[in-house]
Amino acid sequence: MLVQQQASRLQQQRCRSVFSSPVISRSTPRALAVRVRATATVDRPAASAAPEAVPAEKPKGYKDAILIQSFGWDSCQKKNWYKTIQSKLDDIKALTATHVWLPPPSQSVSDQGYMPGQLYNLSSKYGNKQDLQELVAAINEKGMFPVADIVINHRCADEMTDGKWNKFRDDVSHDGHKIDWGKWAITGNDPVFGGSGNPDTGDDYGPAPDLDHANPELREALKHWLQHLQQDIGFRGWRLDFVRGYGARFVDEYISATVGDDMFNVGEYWTDLAWNGSELEACQDSARQRLCDWIDGNKKTCTAFDFPTKGILQEAVKRQQYWRLKDKDGKPPGLIGWWPSKAVTFIDNHDTGSTQQHWPFPNDLVGAGYAYIMTHPGIPCVFWDHYVTWGAELHNTIKTLAAIRRRNGIVADSKVKILAAEADLYVAEVGCTVMLKMGARYDMGSLVPKEADGWKVATWGKDFCVWEKNPPAVAAAK
Repeated sequence: MLVQQQASRLQQQRCRSVFSSPVISRSTPRALAVRVRATATVDRPAASAAPEAVPAEKPKGYKDAILIQSFGWDSCQKKNWYKTIQSKLDDIKALTATHVWLPPPSQSVSDQGYMPGQLYNLSSKYGNKQDLQELVAAINEKGMFPVADIVINHRCADEMTDGKWNKFRDDVSHDGHKIDWGKWAITGNDPVFGGSGNPDTGDDYGPAPDLDHANPELREALKHWLQHLQQDIGFRGWRLDFVRGYGARFVDEYISATVGDDMFNVGEYWTDLAWNGSELEACQDSARQRLCDWIDGNKKTCTAFDFPTKGILQEAVKRQQYWRLKDKDGKPPGLIGWWPSKAVTFIDNHDTGSTQQHWPFPNDLVGAGYAYIMTHPGIPCVFWDHYVTWGAELHNTIKTLAAIRRRNGIVADSKVKILAAEADLYVAEVGCTVMLKMGARYDMGSLVPKEADGWKVATWGKDFCVWEKNPPAVAAAK
């Protein structure tokens, strides 16, 4: 356990919402500001970025994945959260989710788990090691993939040297490299914690010591810990926290040494969007390009959360600016328009929504948001709060939209044809058998899907309607 003195100090001085991700706004917090590196801009058509074909006799890949985040910001305050997740696995399976994203597993100075200390101590505010093992086993038994939230950009130290927190203990017996590190494990240009390691290969994270991923001994120790989570606990994928904080090449190394690139992994590379005062710029290609550069940097072993799609979509629905949903090339304007097979779309997560409300989607239009990500390319991520705690209507809407996705074979790289993107109207056809209409305009004119052509309403809600072409005998859901 971390000494009480450090825990108190960190909680008092740094227990703010910056424990996780910054707010995407015109005023990003200093500690998490982007240090821009020059990269060449490359136009990346979606077709050229599609993954290689996989032999049928050896099924691999995750293009049909649906991810669910199984916790919110304050879930750690609920009694034994692991048991709560386990009690909902049948409902998660009914969603046809393929991957279940679990919270950070290690002991942490912050209750939420994003300030880890003793990595091998798997008792946290979410439950103990046995509870975690039972939950992971149950997810695997139901044919789903447990995904661990991996926080390795930084680590909280246990003791001070020269008045700075930079000495780490290793209090739990384990195989592999020890993690009783000294200040050599901290980047040499960390402005707070007095590290003596190599310069940081990413952005500085102010609240905790930045780990020196350029050090091969440290990387070996981290790989041994990840192998422990994979082999002894049963995880089969990683959600990597704050990947802006260390070089993308190390992501490839960690994944290749553990679960492998044929498994689903996703990185949180929170990209700042371009604003003109309070108005979101029409073109967000620079944000898309940063994500593409990061994916290239990890040798395509890891997908990325599609922050551009999240930001553009919520501005479109909130302000009736659906023209935003089509870029200059006629494609979706987020990462899904350039590299859909590596884009994980989402409406909200523990940072943007939940009790933090850093950058929330409009509450009354969340259903419309899910209509978009469930019918469009990319890998959709469902948020626990929306599916479990916001009530039966939204729960059933999300489940119905997921069923439509499955029935029509919509996957990460499905083709989308945008038929209209105007102020109050968006219409798109996906895979020839699904049509989505969004916006307040009722009159679609000639774009109304015709029943004579086999189209039937599948579901609808505030500012959205979905049709299927020649669907099976399934009643339209509201």
